[in-house]
Amino acid sequence: MLDDRKQIAAVIRDYIARERMSREQFAFKTKLGKSTVDKLLTGHFSDKTLSIVESQTQLSLRPLGSGSIRLPDDAGRHPARAADLKPLDKPSIAVLPFLHMGTDPGQDFLADGITEDIITALARLRWLFVIARNSTFVYKGKAVDVRQVAHDLGIRYVLEGSVRTAGSRIRVTGQLIDAATGKHIWAEKYDREMQDIFAVQDDIAERVVAAVEPHLYAEEGFRASTQQPDSIDAWGLVVRAMTLLNAVERMRNEEAQLLLRRAIGLEPRYARAHALLSWAIWWASMCLWTTDVEAGYKQAAIHAQDALNFDPGEPWARMVSGLCLSTAGQHQRALAELGNALTLNPSFALGHTALGWALLRAGRFEEAIVETRWALRMSPLDSFSGFYTTTHGLALLAARRFEEALPFLRASVSGFTDYTGPFNTLISCCGHLGLIEEAREWIAIRNRMGGAPLSLSLVRRYMHRFAHCDIFVEGLRKAGIPEEAP
Repeated sequence: MLDDRKQIAAVIRDYIARERMSREQFAFKTKLGKSTVDKLLTGHFSDKTLSIVESQTQLSLRPLGSGSIRLPDDAGRHPARAADLKPLDKPSIAVLPFLHMGTDPGQDFLADGITEDIITALARLRWLFVIARNSTFVYKGKAVDVRQVAHDLGIRYVLEGSVRTAGSRIRVTGQLIDAATGKHIWAEKYDREMQDIFAVQDDIAERVVAAVEPHLYAEEGFRASTQQPDSIDAWGLVVRAMTLLNAVERMRNEEAQLLLRRAIGLEPRYARAHALLSWAIWWASMCLWTTDVEAGYKQAAIHAQDALNFDPGEPWARMVSGLCLSTAGQHQRALAELGNALTLNPSFALGHTALGWALLRAGRFEEAIVETRWALRMSPLDSFSGFYTTTHGLALLAARRFEEALPFLRASVSGFTDYTGPFNTLISCCGHLGLIEEAREWIAIRNRMGGAPLSLSLVRRYMHRFAHCDIFVEGLRKAGIPEEAP
């Protein structure tokens, strides 16, 4: 039921963003008190409250049967999905989380890891559009209709499978489905020793590509091989850490860092472990979850470079290296590094958002909008969508497209409950649009989150290297933010 409540709250938050209304406006529309709406958006509500919301919004929210939720066709859509996603001209695929069929839940990470590595292998093909991991993992543990998945994600092919372990052996099944027709294009079963796990996933990825586009397969000379550690234990730690990082929460970030350091202790030259640790540290520093932000950025850069020393083709490390350069105001070097990350993995949705962020900091606002919009298209259901929406909204704000930016920025604050950055951007946008009452509401929430009170001088200190600093500060001033904190 807890997951149902979170889903209901997410649907309502997206409805508010899609309708371009503030929480106060939503409270007025539904005749609910502001405190009731605040509880509603955090998953605390009664059946009577849901009944009122349903009558005023035409949403269908209340649980049916054994905890499932009936959602309207457009419920829970992201602002970027206000219209149905249409399949692309190029081949496109979503890899659903492989189902773990064993009795030991501690082995569940094997299925996640195989799914992740197949996505990574497929994403190396420039001609194949691959939906990012975070958007497909929202279907984990759910019975899904592949045609509905294809409709939701705007793709043509779906790969699904299962993993079963017994002693030292592992069985992996996979099947590729043409979602438009429901036809099974390819299916295979592998029985191997556990030590062959990487060969199994490479073989699956290669066969999928061959089935999707045989002539392109021949031209590209596909070879789904990546550098893997000698120890499956280390690999499993990295898979678990990836899942924790995708939760976008402070405590899980700290736990992920511990797991990644353990993995590095087991395999000191494991590039992906160093790369993800660099990302975890960078993200914690950006969110002000660390006491010394500058030291955090430096540590992230060191781990990114370590990863690149072990594997120059590690896209996560290239991305973090580029973000560190961007934060330091070295824009051209940052753009080159982030471009390299996308050359290595063109379907790296988070990488596209990072490049868009660096572009807007460098003053290339329209290019930034293109990149951040593409990231939203690539991973429309991503748990990191709060980061995607706030960056896209920031790019639109920097280009003075305030009306377009507003729904994305309203949505972004729902994805970040303990980071003030998205609130600052939304306040600036409200200031530019003259939504002073709404801005005051967000200012109050932002200042209750702790840390230094918002002031123009504080923002300039952190943003003086970035091209959008003046327009950002201008919006804050219009919203009533003082030059110095009281």
